[in-house]
Amino acid sequence: MPPEAALPERARGRSTEMTNATGEFKPPPFERIVGEFGPLIARIAMTYEADPSLREDLIQHIFLAVWQALPSFRGDSSLKTFIARIAQNRSISYVGRQVRQPPTAEIPEKLEADAPNPEESAIATNEREALIAATRQLPVPQRQVISLVLEGFTYPEIAEMLEIQPNALALRLSRAKAALKQILERT
Repeated sequence: MPPEAALPERARGRSTEMTNATGEFKPPPFERIVGEFGPLIARIAMTYEADPSLREDLIQHIFLAVWQALPSFRGDSSLKTFIARIAQNRSISYVGRQVRQPPTAEIPEKLEADAPNPEESAIATNEREALIAATRQLPVPQRQVISLVLEGFTYPEIAEMLEIQPNALALRLSRAKAALKQILERT
């Protein structure tokens, strides 16, 4: 049996640098994961935490969780899916702990953009802020679905990450879109 045939179906077709001589899956070095998936983790964290300093703390917690979980990664799903699932779960538990703590300061809603045109940058920033603020108002199950869709995950990947059936995902996504639309129309 060729080594590739020993890999789970979704792990087939990956570069040979992610498998060892026996065909077992091995993740890339952590530094490469940070470079490649850092923006994904930051965007997921942004949907759960508005305060930049607390968001940085959350991102560090997520990276630690990814680093701790890497040895258990078997290649059953894509590495991106594996990391996004960890980021989602860690974000939810982090926000849950934050809710139980008394608030210490008002959360600023200002986001910084790196666009060259100031007018377009201001418009894009306002739209992004409105979308993020609206997303934060959604219940956690709907927030999960919306943030993963915005990250470009396929519906089967999202259903797998959230451990729900595709029809339940479709219903949750439909409700999340309707709720987002209502929130955005009010603002």
